[in-house]
Amino acid sequence: MLSTELISGCIKKDRKSQKELYHLYYGYSMRICLRYAQNKDEAIEMLNDGFMKVFMNIKRYDKSRPFNAWISTIMINTSIDYYRNRIKQMEMEELNAKHEMEDSENILSHLNYEDIILLVQKLSYAYRTVFNLFVIDGYSHEEISEMLSISVGTSKSNLFKARENLKKMLVEETAFTNKQTRAY
Repeated sequence: MLSTELISGCIKKDRKSQKELYHLYYGYSMRICLRYAQNKDEAIEMLNDGFMKVFMNIKRYDKSRPFNAWISTIMINTSIDYYRNRIKQMEMEELNAKHEMEDSENILSHLNYEDIILLVQKLSYAYRTVFNLFVIDGYSHEEISEMLSISVGTSKSNLFKARENLKKMLVEETAFTNKQTRAY
C-alpha cells in the first residue's frame, strides 16, 4: 500500500523513498511497458524512462485519486513517446496505407495473457502500439489518432493489420506445434 510518507519522500527527492516506490510499482509498470515493447530490454528502457517522469512529476500527483491510474497513464504515455521516437526512424509506409476495418473473429480468445504478449511483441512498432491502445487499453480510434498524430483510417488499418499478423503467427505456431506432435 502506498503511504503518504513515501510520496512525501519522493517529492523531497529522497533516494530511499524513490527506490521503495520503484520496487513497489516495478511489476505493475513492467506489465504495461511489456505490452508496448518488442522485447524485455525495450520494456525496461520504457519503464525506466517512465519512472524518471514519475519522480520528476510526483509533486503533481493528486493524492485524492488512485496512484495506480496516475502511474499507468505515465507508463502508457512514455511507451507512446518511445513509439513516436522509434517510428521516425522507420519507413512510414505502413502508417499511410488506408484500408477499411473488417470484423474478424477473435482468434486470441483461447490464449493466456503471456502467450498474447509474446505474440504482440513480435508486431512492428506501429501495429503493436495501435493494437495495445485499442484492444488492451480501450482507447477509441479517434483518441489513438490524436495521440499518435495519425488519421483515424490509419489507426483502423494498423489494428486490422496487427490482427491479421497475429492470426498468421498463430496459424504458423499451430502448424509448427502439430508438426512437432506428429514427430513424436
